[in-house]
Amino acid sequence: MPSAISFEIEHTCPWSGARAGKLITPHGVVETPVFMPVGTNAAIRAMTFDQAEACGAQIVLSNAYHLYLRPGHELIAGAGGLHKFMSWSKPILTDSGGFQVFSLDNLRRITNDGVYFKDHKDGREHFIGPAKSMEVQNALGADIIMAFDECVKNPATLDEAQAAMDRTHQWLEVCINSHSRADTQALFGIIQGSMYEELRAQSAQVVTGFDLPGYAIGGVAVGEDRNTIERIVLYTAALMPRHKPRYLMGVGTPWDIVYAIRCGIDMFDCVSPTRLARHGAAFTSHGRISLRTSTYSKDFGPLDAECECYACRHYTRAYLHHLVRLKEMSGATLLSMHNVHYLIQEAKACRQAIFDGTFRSHFERFQSKRMMEVGAEPLA
Repeated sequence: MPSAISFEIEHTCPWSGARAGKLITPHGVVETPVFMPVGTNAAIRAMTFDQAEACGAQIVLSNAYHLYLRPGHELIAGAGGLHKFMSWSKPILTDSGGFQVFSLDNLRRITNDGVYFKDHKDGREHFIGPAKSMEVQNALGADIIMAFDECVKNPATLDEAQAAMDRTHQWLEVCINSHSRADTQALFGIIQGSMYEELRAQSAQVVTGFDLPGYAIGGVAVGEDRNTIERIVLYTAALMPRHKPRYLMGVGTPWDIVYAIRCGIDMFDCVSPTRLARHGAAFTSHGRISLRTSTYSKDFGPLDAECECYACRHYTRAYLHHLVRLKEMSGATLLSMHNVHYLIQEAKACRQAIFDGTFRSHFERFQSKRMMEVGAEPLA
């Protein structure tokens, strides 16, 4: 398959295999490791794309499932594609919608051809299979598109995980054969297998057996405990080709990012920074805090003295507490800007540490702080 992107590893940490690289796409270069903010409906919650760019965003996500339902991929194609529709000139990645479809539970029916599901808003029935997913994503025109996969929630039995993995492999082949814009859009395959290492090994062998521009780890952080997530990420990353970009789907706390980079992951995304912000929570260098609590009502210091985002440079914790308590929209916006900036900068700090040869000490300091916060066991 021709590749719309290229990937260059610039430096590797000899201790862990953490990588610093460059992902060259039709809409620009992305320096990795990178956190990608999520704009599910072609919009990042509580933020504009100008604000996301000011936070350091190099690439953003949108979701094919949601855009297929509203406003429709044909409309977006008629507007000149997703980049023009949402006025974002940098790279875009679209998720296939597999996770969203399978999270509908009672609103969907899975077959070997695809999934019949009811719109979660108006109840109308739709069908999405791998070929339809490619049609939608080809119309949207993102730089990177994802194969249609089946993601099971955990805990899942071995048989359930096996069946979903097998369908994911069958659908990947259909996606490859249906992908009509391989010269301008890079298709990534997704490794499934739930919490079972033997299935992850099988899936990695099958998925990476197709010569694709990149590969992803799917089906983590969907109900399993923290230790299981870390075990599966560490195990699966080692099975992925070294010379292709590696993407861990749907994780996005500061620890998630640092740990994923330690495992050799290049790309990651999550809705958590903006979702937490809408509930008054913020990432800081001293752990997550809630601006809802009265502790901050007379705190006239910055949200995080070590952060240089717009919110931290211009506003106090007391003011942000005031906005959150009164449910002012600007409170969600400012905290979203901070959280997105914080995760992007954490990935950049790891990148710089890889170049400087200090990533191990950077990781171990972060791990020690996390252990004090949550009582986690140290990584072997």
